[in-house]
Amino acid sequence: MEFLSPARLWFLLLIPLILAGYIFLQHRRSQYALRFTNIALLDRVAPRRPQWRRHLAVGLALLAALTCVVAFAQPKAKVKVPRERATIVVAIDVSLSMMATDIDPNRLEAAKKSAKNFVNQLPGKFNVALVNFAGTASIIVPPTTDRATVLRSIDGLELAESTATGEGIFTSLQALTQVPPDPEHPTEPAPARIVLLSDGKRTVGRTAQEGAQAAKAKSTPVYTICFGTDSGFIEMDGIRQRVPPDRAELRSVAEISGGKAYTAESAGELEDVYKDIGSSVGYDEVDKEITARYAGIAMLFTLAAAGACIALATRFP
Repeated sequence: MEFLSPARLWFLLLIPLILAGYIFLQHRRSQYALRFTNIALLDRVAPRRPQWRRHLAVGLALLAALTCVVAFAQPKAKVKVPRERATIVVAIDVSLSMMATDIDPNRLEAAKKSAKNFVNQLPGKFNVALVNFAGTASIIVPPTTDRATVLRSIDGLELAESTATGEGIFTSLQALTQVPPDPEHPTEPAPARIVLLSDGKRTVGRTAQEGAQAAKAKSTPVYTICFGTDSGFIEMDGIRQRVPPDRAELRSVAEISGGKAYTAESAGELEDVYKDIGSSVGYDEVDKEITARYAGIAMLFTLAAAGACIALATRFP
């Protein structure tokens, strides 16, 4: 344990002195009692009482004094506080397979709804960027604290051909280079994560594993959310095409980059996934004064000592 005013701990030396004085007085009291020659008469006038009650009261009072001194020295401890300088890139797959209706009303609309809920839950100082990817990837909104712009841009996402999952990750890393500098931590890179929503079937561009390796090199975990069911399909020119999700590919992206892989079969489950990610991003361990904690303990010891003293007092006529 560390203290903001450690010099005040010297007051702890008073406690053994007080204890020594108490022991001395107890010894002197017993010697004084031996001066009476008629022990039987002494027992009738002042009958013996259990000594432990008196010792308990003194012990509680000394413990109260000890914790008071500790509180006076202003102890501090490591506590977790929200780190409101994190950046999260939300990368959403807008390929044609995302119009499959195996998630109501379809995969893309479910992703939009969950993404907006997630953005609304983030601390106000978090930077949020939006990236979409289909045949190519684009930064729709660079890192910003302007939630309204991000929400409007999510609503405006539209479907396009092909799926460049790897390019989506590379573009997300590029978006992180546009994070505004933090005046409180100018030399420290802000913590960042990528949240990638896709059904996982890459068709063009660099591989998703290449993107994951690049994210790992930047210490930026990628959290993948693979949604859709094996029975999902789309209709193109009157032809039904099955579009099952590629869970293995997205799982490998998460494992390589140091993130986590999730699957979700409904919009409600996607929201739960986002809540888990939101609660695990953005915490620092900092020193915080915990004087109140020890002051409270001292108060309890003081009340207990007072109660013991009152109990002793009521035993005398």
